[in-house]
Amino acid sequence: MIKVLVACECSGRVRDAFIARGHFAMSCDLQETETPGPHHVGDVRDLMGMKWDLIIAHPPCTFLSRAGARWLYGGGKINQERYEKGLEAKKFFELFLNLNCPKICIENPTPMKIYGLPEPTQAIQPYQFGHPYSKRTLLWLKGLPPLVPTDVLSDWKPYLPSNTGGRRRGQAFSRGISKNAKESSRTFLGVAKAMADQWGNLP
Repeated sequence: MIKVLVACECSGRVRDAFIARGHFAMSCDLQETETPGPHHVGDVRDLMGMKWDLIIAHPPCTFLSRAGARWLYGGGKINQERYEKGLEAKKFFELFLNLNCPKICIENPTPMKIYGLPEPTQAIQPYQFGHPYSKRTLLWLKGLPPLVPTDVLSDWKPYLPSNTGGRRRGQAFSRGISKNAKESSRTFLGVAKAMADQWGNLP
């Protein structure tokens, strides 16, 4: 059995995947958990003094993600307030990179280059783990092997909206499947299962 901290997760999906395989796992978020289970409501730094064998973190990406570039560069110049918030988000992201834990995974979408985040270890898609959707997600790994796809599908649809501004210009766009930010942030069950199966019993 290993001890797993799942940071910035309120869905409980990754936490519960490890618990189902006999491990101790706790999620942590500023919000209550959506499903009953070990969960700390509050700042994840409250738990960083404890000994963890594996930490899987989903730090907030609102101000780092490339999807938000139009708000950062709106009007032909940088929105300084938003840029400062991005720097704060980068500092929180780097907090996980530098933790004293033997095995760490940080999950985020593609970041904007202006923030200079390190190169990720790998990119994964839901359709590689049995879900008929595309949603490119990056993983930064320490002490962990890359996730191996478990069920690769050949037919999928975009999970998130894309190029919505281009709709007015007659360009191709996608409404996506996800209805809101909370739904968009949930880890796909196939990915959570792969994490627990592949990382739960490493030496």
